[in-house]
Amino acid sequence: MKSQETKSMVLLHHHLRALRLPTIGAECEKVASQAASDNVDHLAYLLQLTELELLERERKAADRRLKAARFPTMKSLDNFDFTARPSVNKMLIAELARCEFIDQRENVLLVGNPGTGKSHLATALAAAACAKGYKVRFFRATELVTTLIEARDERTFLRLKTQLAKLDLLVLDELGYVPASKVGAELLFDVISTAYERTSMIVTTNLPFESWTEVLGSERLTGATLDRLTHRCKIIETRGESYRLTD
Repeated sequence: MKSQETKSMVLLHHHLRALRLPTIGAECEKVASQAASDNVDHLAYLLQLTELELLERERKAADRRLKAARFPTMKSLDNFDFTARPSVNKMLIAELARCEFIDQRENVLLVGNPGTGKSHLATALAAAACAKGYKVRFFRATELVTTLIEARDERTFLRLKTQLAKLDLLVLDELGYVPASKVGAELLFDVISTAYERTSMIVTTNLPFESWTEVLGSERLTGATLDRLTHRCKIIETRGESYRLTD
């Protein structure tokens, strides 16, 4: 009898590998023992195993989305100091963390001086989106502009645009720290224009809107960019002194 049970278990693990159910394979014996101890029927036993498999798949998928987002550092809302930033509406941030703004194709603009938590909030909201199943990509503004120019020069710009268009959320961090060239500003506008009402964006900037021409150059281009970003948009100001300077 023992030999037959061993043979059955070997065959079961073989079938589970073929079906790509690794978590069930790893947990089936332990759960079976517990189910027998608790006098659980076969359907309840099967339900426990499939729940474990599903949870593990969801965890791995979330990890893949976080990796694909390419965050420079991970941040969460749990360790954001709202008391040091009373200008930031905590209730609004909690609402945004539910990610309904992504379903509604809305944008979020975080405006404030350097070191006031804009990137922290942007990363934390984008990470929450990853956890909920949305496809996210994080770029520093200068990084995206450089990537766009290189793609244009290598004739892969349309392919890059297609990849960006498949995102649910595009994060553009630190817009305003380095002025873009004329070509860079035009390519950046092309991405923002394509994303308009299709892909949500989170943008962080240290510049008030009237100063965006310092980055984009042309007043016409600046106006068109702001028109698209601020339509159906939540604007959050992070006033106060820099965390880094305080430290």
